[in-house]
Amino acid sequence: MIPLDGPFYDQLRVGEELPCQPPVVIDEGMAALYQSIVGERLPMALDPGTARAVTGRTGKLASPGLVMQLSIGQSTTVSRRVIANLFYRRVRLLRPVFVGESIATAVTVAALSDSRARPGRAHRGKVLVDVVTTADGEPAVTYQRAPMLPQSGDRRPGHADDLGGHPELDLADYAGLVPASWNFEPLGPATGWEVGTTVVDPTRDVIDGATALVRLTHNLAMAHRDAARSPYPRRLVYGGHVVGLAQASLSRVLTGMATVVGWHACDHTGPAFEGDQVWFRHTLLGAAEAEAGRAYAVRVEGFACREEATESDTEAEADPKILDWTVIAAAP
Repeated sequence: MIPLDGPFYDQLRVGEELPCQPPVVIDEGMAALYQSIVGERLPMALDPGTARAVTGRTGKLASPGLVMQLSIGQSTTVSRRVIANLFYRRVRLLRPVFVGESIATAVTVAALSDSRARPGRAHRGKVLVDVVTTADGEPAVTYQRAPMLPQSGDRRPGHADDLGGHPELDLADYAGLVPASWNFEPLGPATGWEVGTTVVDPTRDVIDGATALVRLTHNLAMAHRDAARSPYPRRLVYGGHVVGLAQASLSRVLTGMATVVGWHACDHTGPAFEGDQVWFRHTLLGAAEAEAGRAYAVRVEGFACREEATESDTEAEADPKILDWTVIAAAP
């Protein structure tokens, strides 16, 4: 049985399935609260008329960002004690989710690897988990994530599994996730964004409501609720909060953005804290025709502006990079 304050790294074994959190229905209240925290502008998540014109069905699209935040939150049965989440890999949103559907998530340990021992520091280890999220009982999201956890004891378990690396981007593979039955015309003309060019979103945003998002998504990680449990002097903001703001920024940059069908990779390259002013730059890596619309691969980099920065700091020092996210979005 997983203890209420765990699991710790040395309590896990490969193949173990973690206890499931309760399923949750995405209702209008939840969608509105999430929108108030991240402020994205996805037409089908905002207007049922647009959603019906594009999808042919009644009801608003649930933001793919909210779906992912719930999935990640439900997966934190493995990461109550998280020190850092190292990466998300090969996130595939297998089908769109609509407001009114019930989300549930299963988490299985796929690999374990002891972290390098350092003098004076408690032992810790990396845990690779497979995550499968369903919507009304149908597979909706699959991916891997890798939290780093502390040990409960002094003896290292000796795990040395290969956690793998980021696979090469195959945009055609993700293009197959764009719903073939959708009509993208109501979303307007295709973007004029050229592959290889970078767009900086001039709208900066502030990280606030961090604990509200953590509670909304049933995120159990102690570091996001309690500064005393954080590896930093301040309470650590959940990395998905930064991704939510990044997706909102992308929704301003990519004309006619309909939804997100995948995260090819997501690395949290630095910590985020409540009150950080964040900004994002977006580089279009590629575009592929789908049966309907197109799939766009975008590298989104996030930076934090902090009060402690001084005029003598370099740009990198003043605005540390906190996110490196390759996302695949569907648009005309």
